[in-house]
Amino acid sequence: MSAATGTPGGAGPGTETGIETGTETGTGKGTSTGTASAPVGTAANNDLSRSILITGCSSGIGLDAAVTLHNQGWFVLATCRSETDCVRLREEGLTSFTLDYADEASVHAGAQQALALTDGKLFALFNNGAYAIPGAAEDLPRDALRAIFETNVFGQFQLINLLMPTLKRNNRGRIINCSSVLGMTAMRYRGAYNATKFAMEGLTDTLRLENMDSPVRFSLIEPGPINTRIRENSIAHFERWINEGESDFAERYTNELKPRLYQTDTRAAKDRFELQPAAVTKRLIEALESTHPKPRYFVTKPTYIAALLKRVLTTRAVDRIVNRW
Repeated sequence: MSAATGTPGGAGPGTETGIETGTETGTGKGTSTGTASAPVGTAANNDLSRSILITGCSSGIGLDAAVTLHNQGWFVLATCRSETDCVRLREEGLTSFTLDYADEASVHAGAQQALALTDGKLFALFNNGAYAIPGAAEDLPRDALRAIFETNVFGQFQLINLLMPTLKRNNRGRIINCSSVLGMTAMRYRGAYNATKFAMEGLTDTLRLENMDSPVRFSLIEPGPINTRIRENSIAHFERWINEGESDFAERYTNELKPRLYQTDTRAAKDRFELQPAAVTKRLIEALESTHPKPRYFVTKPTYIAALLKRVLTTRAVDRIVNRW
């Protein structure tokens, strides 16, 4: 997953009613036009019935998904926040352009570009980009929560809302959102990330229910520990937002959170049951290619365990178990 920050501008996602297909007008902050940033690949030489827009492709889950699907013959539109990362992906033969969830204009421009590159025949969206702010819930400033929701929730569902009219018109489509085990079970010092993933789950479930008679199918992928840069990327957000010197949790930060957060030994930093991003890509392919995709796809043992515990134990019993992790 990629980290992202930024400030919103303009009208909220609830005002979007869809965009014209087959055209490309305007760009938002973080996007660029012109020969230097032109994405590779056009509708003319690709199978648009296997076209997918993937966000957060600079590393980790997004990068693995983009490369794997590209190698399997999918027309992949791989987006990143940074043009530098997009250039790298284009040099590797992928079609790539910038899309920053935290910037409303960038999301709109990215949706336009995706539909233009697919002649309005885009089949799927994989919402993947997200970041975390480690810290106790009571230490999270309002601006920190606003910023993370802009990226992890608002931008992602703005993008869905922009693409939905085209998918419905085409009478086909898949919306696949990368959630987390933390979207079903909260854990200490992960409150901001927990909240965004719970919100993603609620909105995705609602979209699925509201579109039961639609040809568009909605799925959630719920990974547990995956070997990505999300912990490394979260350090800057911890340092920006958490005033540990004034916190009642200062001692716990020193003894529990920070040794883990700043761990440089890759072996010691590895989580128990941690899998590689390819494990998520495998579930993504199932959601894309199944005639009847599941509403939820679990990845890693902790996700299966968490789902089982929530089914059979009381909330207090689950709390005691989760608090040991």
